[in-house]
Amino acid sequence: MKRILFVFGLTLLAVNIMSAQQKEASIAVIDSAVYDFGEINEKDGPVTHTFKIKNGGEIALVVTKVVASCGCTSPEWTKEPIAPGKTGEIKVTYDPANRATGPFTKTVSVYSNGKTGSFILTIKGIAISK
Repeated sequence: MKRILFVFGLTLLAVNIMSAQQKEASIAVIDSAVYDFGEINEKDGPVTHTFKIKNGGEIALVVTKVVASCGCTSPEWTKEPIAPGKTGEIKVTYDPANRATGPFTKTVSVYSNGKTGSFILTIKGIAISK
C-alpha cells in the first residue's frame, strides 16, 4: 500500500511540474511572415531580408534550427537565447544567379522551443534579367 501511495505521489508531482512548465512558455512573435522583394535583377546578385522575431513569452526563446526550401536560399539567425520581451533576427538571402526568371516564392522553416514549435517564413518576388 505504501508503494502504491508513493508511486501515486510521484505521478501527481510529475503532472504538476509538467503543467507549470506548459504555462511558462516562449512565444515567437513575427510582425510579418512574408516579405516581397518586388522585382529584382539577376545581375545585381543576392538579395537579403531580415525578419525580426520577438519573444512574447515568459522564458527564453531558443531558435534551434532554420531550414531553407532550396539551395538558392540561405538563412542566418540569432543563436543565443532571446530573453522575454527581447528581439532576435532571422536573415534570409536569396541568390537569383542561374535561376529561371519570373516569379519566385521560397520558404524557410524555423524550429524553436516556442509554444507553436515551428513556423514558416516566406520570401517572394520576380526575378528579371536585363
